[in-house]
Amino acid sequence: MSTSTISSAITSETAAEDQVQRVNLLRSTDDNYDGVIVELDQPMDSTTFISILRASVSHWKKLGKKGVWIKLPIHLVNLVEALVKEGFWYHHAEPKYLMLVYWIPESPSTIPANATHRVGIGSFVMNEKQEVLVVQENSGLFQGTGVWKFPTGVVDQGEDICVAAVREVKEETGVDSEFVEVLSFRQSHNSFFEKSDLFFVCMLRPLSSDIKTQRLEILNAQWMPFEEYAAQPFIQKSELLKYINDTCLAKMGGQYSGFSSVPTSSNFSDQKNYLYLSAGALKSSYSS
Repeated sequence: MSTSTISSAITSETAAEDQVQRVNLLRSTDDNYDGVIVELDQPMDSTTFISILRASVSHWKKLGKKGVWIKLPIHLVNLVEALVKEGFWYHHAEPKYLMLVYWIPESPSTIPANATHRVGIGSFVMNEKQEVLVVQENSGLFQGTGVWKFPTGVVDQGEDICVAAVREVKEETGVDSEFVEVLSFRQSHNSFFEKSDLFFVCMLRPLSSDIKTQRLEILNAQWMPFEEYAAQPFIQKSELLKYINDTCLAKMGGQYSGFSSVPTSSNFSDQKNYLYLSAGALKSSYSS
């Protein structure tokens, strides 16, 4: 056999071996922390998957990889048991996928925990008559209590706090408004399926006054004198709400400055981001 023929045969054999290697390893991309991310899509039976998974983990271990992230779409739910039996654990779930993770080294895992906090807002909206916009809920904790409260809600994924505050007011009461500033925020724990909670009290300026109640969640909505709102027994018994009321009163009296939103750029996203800061105090520091 000629030298050229031997060379051709070796190349063909090597290419064939490389092709087998590619077929028998899960396709992955590197993350920024010496780990890999796998996004599965093609259906396969559990037996075949386990074989490919084991070969892949062995390959990643030789490369010095640490964390393995496997994004499993809902149509591949049949592979969950196989992954768990191989030592993977749940990290988080979304409507269309489940994320499972695995730590290759024998050292303690440094894979970050799933999101630890839920973010909520409460909107303090006051008109020129010193009346505050309040609602009564027809579901949830305050259903049937007769308590009047600020419009509140949860910030959606990818939504800014200042945008969420305006949206919730519009959805619950039909009133248009604009964000002024964050007055205060509270952190609490074990509030929602063992998650912690960040709740931001936001001051908004009303741009309209007519109320159109959203009946799905809200029983009633109205403009109420602030003193009447604050005098409710439920408010008076709550240390938290009394602090919030004092903050609102101080703001009304010009004796308190909250945190306004300043648009900024970020190295992590092309989207507009907001930094919340005390603009008045910052301006004073510049002039001093």
